[in-house]
Amino acid sequence: MTGVVDPDEPRSVLESGAWYTVDHPSAVGRVRRAAVTTAIRLGHDESRAAEVGLVVSELATNQTRHAGSGRMLLAVDRTDGCARLTVLAVDSGPGMRDVAAAMRDGVSSRGTLGIGLGTLPRLAGSWDAWSAPGAGTVVSAAFDARRPVAGDERPASTAGAPSGITRAMTGQQVCGDAFAVRLDDGASSVLVADGLGHGPLAAAASQAAVRAFRAAPAAGPAILLERVHRALAGTRGAAVAVVQQIGSTLRHAGIGNIAGAIHGTRTRSLLSPPGIGGSRSPAITETTHAVSEGDVVTLYSDGLTDRVNLVDYPGLLLRSATVVAGVIMRDFAVRRDDACVVVLPVRGAARP
Repeated sequence: MTGVVDPDEPRSVLESGAWYTVDHPSAVGRVRRAAVTTAIRLGHDESRAAEVGLVVSELATNQTRHAGSGRMLLAVDRTDGCARLTVLAVDSGPGMRDVAAAMRDGVSSRGTLGIGLGTLPRLAGSWDAWSAPGAGTVVSAAFDARRPVAGDERPASTAGAPSGITRAMTGQQVCGDAFAVRLDDGASSVLVADGLGHGPLAAAASQAAVRAFRAAPAAGPAILLERVHRALAGTRGAAVAVVQQIGSTLRHAGIGNIAGAIHGTRTRSLLSPPGIGGSRSPAITETTHAVSEGDVVTLYSDGLTDRVNLVDYPGLLLRSATVVAGVIMRDFAVRRDDACVVVLPVRGAARP
């Protein structure tokens, strides 16, 4: 696909955000205060920021109460100049059978293993969750500056938008991995970049890749990747990959150690040739793959094991991209390295 980017098409980058360990009741207040402060910085008034704090406090409290511990991510999703606070709560606790029941008002989290958070559907602009007995719980929620209109509450999974998350290596203040999402004339494209090494210089390389990807005219993955490759000259370089879905076709191009997969009735790998974006690299080529409605595409850096397999997670492929990314980060980011995962739900393709 070639042409000029439509300025009205939405584009977004989920800022790397900050992860908080919730392993003691005292940690609940810390993450709540951080959420309130971030909401105010994004333009939420004090009342709306307090609602954000209420939801975050309940999620964190349930992590300590039922799972023993967990982690929470506070990040910023910027789309067309608008900013939303995204909250992701991840734990490996006992899980639950019925997420919807736990979300109803009046359900007590003291008496169940559920979330007991009827406020979440009412206060969050969008939300989603996945859990299973013995498999922990992952909850995502996004907050706009205003409370959703009554009757308009909906889980994020209905949108089907691509999204992802990053996590810096332990001991690092910034993450050397980054990602970006763009939509052009109905084509959904995502980029993952893994700056060589760690720390600020690695982050500078991956952010250069993001800027080039976002600024480029609409095109296929090979052309977009060529733009990114040239933009990385002068940085320390990065492994980079781009996937793009149009209808029933997925196109993929990559340089270096960015892995991926198409998850559906079976799992198919997406592999890139060795190389370094911004330095010497093999000729950039594209591969094409047939995809079907309901498939889920993942793209991730080498901070995750290259054997991401979702067959043992019942119902997960039906959840939102953020929740799927949270489960993958929790269970497959096992290496001591920066980590990034992006999830692209296949939408608009023919059903098998």
